Amino acid sequence: MTLINVFEVPASRVDAFIANWRNRAVLLTSKPGLLDSRLHRALSDQARFQLINVAHWESHDAFHMATEDTEFQQRTAAAASDSERLVSASPAHYELALELSRPAADVDH
Repeated sequence: MTLINVFEVPASRVDAFIANWRNRAVLLTSKPGLLDSRLHRALSDQARFQLINVAHWESHDAFHMATEDTEFQQRTAAAASDSERLVSASPAHYELALELSRPAADVDH
């Protein structure tokens, strides 16, 4: 299962958001079921979504069990209540619909 969460964050707040996101996300690294997580940063300050998180989980159940952790919930609630937050998050779960790969180069020219 893939979790993709896009974040609308003012460009001036991206570094602070990354630091706070890391504090929450690091809790999940010790939970069963998390395979990997990558936070991507836009190359342009004009991008609508300054940050995109792509995380892979073994299952929906593993994700829900991990995110029900009390400390994770408290940190998430604290971040959401920050009056200077100015962040919009849009998380959703996805499954692979199509995969394309670049063909291997022919080494015997």
